[in-house]
Amino acid sequence: MVRTNPKRKCQTEGVKDKLRKMNYALVGETSAVQICRWTKNSIRGDRGCWKEKFYGISSAGCCQMTPAVMWCENQCLHCWRPIEMNLGTDLPSVDDPVEILNGIVAERRKLLEGFRGSDKIDLKKFEDGLEPKLYTMSLSGEPTLYPRLGEMFAEIRKRGAVSFLVTNGLNPNVIRNLETLPTQITVSTNAPNEKLFKIWHRSSKANAWETFNETLDVIREMNGKVRRVIRLTLVDVGEDGEFNETTNMSEENVEEYCDLIRKAQPDFVHVKGYKSVGYARARMGYDNQPWFEAVKDYALKMNEKLDDYEIGAEDERSCVVCISRKGANLKITKV
Repeated sequence: MVRTNPKRKCQTEGVKDKLRKMNYALVGETSAVQICRWTKNSIRGDRGCWKEKFYGISSAGCCQMTPAVMWCENQCLHCWRPIEMNLGTDLPSVDDPVEILNGIVAERRKLLEGFRGSDKIDLKKFEDGLEPKLYTMSLSGEPTLYPRLGEMFAEIRKRGAVSFLVTNGLNPNVIRNLETLPTQITVSTNAPNEKLFKIWHRSSKANAWETFNETLDVIREMNGKVRRVIRLTLVDVGEDGEFNETTNMSEENVEEYCDLIRKAQPDFVHVKGYKSVGYARARMGYDNQPWFEAVKDYALKMNEKLDDYEIGAEDERSCVVCISRKGANLKITKV
């Protein structure tokens, strides 16, 4: 008989209540979905986010979800999610992946239903977007803590949709042993060295830096099996706040990032600028946001040091530049 810790159960329910107030739709014991502003923009007839521009997948059909909404090893400084409410790394239960996805689709439809009937929407985009074309596991928490992840990717493929795994890289064996791979794996690489890694990620996992580097080795070994991305979120020096002098985009960091990229040998490198939104505002302010020109300049400096790479795309509105391996096709043509 499995005994439930009443204190932990109470804590979990309190966190869930707060998430609901932030318009998260909760599914099962550990999963959630939310409608991002770019999906809303797309449905209203505006253009979508950088993923639509880079990959060719409509933002109206993008489903931002997670199988582990408030479970994560890290408490990253730049994270806009409510990391202060993290519930650790042990999921209280493991829901069936098909049931999770069915619930995610149903709850997402409810969240979108408020757009129906508005004369300010693109009706075709709205109708097409009700059935997700992209499931991106980037909403909150660390998805590799969910032990049936491979089964979930298999089900997403059955539905003819694209799947993105966005991970902190602290569970290399999970990635290595996935029985079904997603369409794309993105490893968040926000610290170029061990010292900054400890400051930036505030990980609860012992030997987190070494484990993260093992994941980069795994990503290199997966060449040709899955689309692989290294993602940087750059934060500038600020003027106010506890972490105002903490930056991960100094000149000396350029070569350090390039060393990590050479280790992983990804297909793409996303160089993004930090945005002071959500819970991140309590840790770092607007002055920590780098301008697009600074982000692009940083990407160009990295690109100069990387063999066989080129600038593949950029989006000023989302403050992101993509460095692509020469010959790699940025557009997604199959799931």
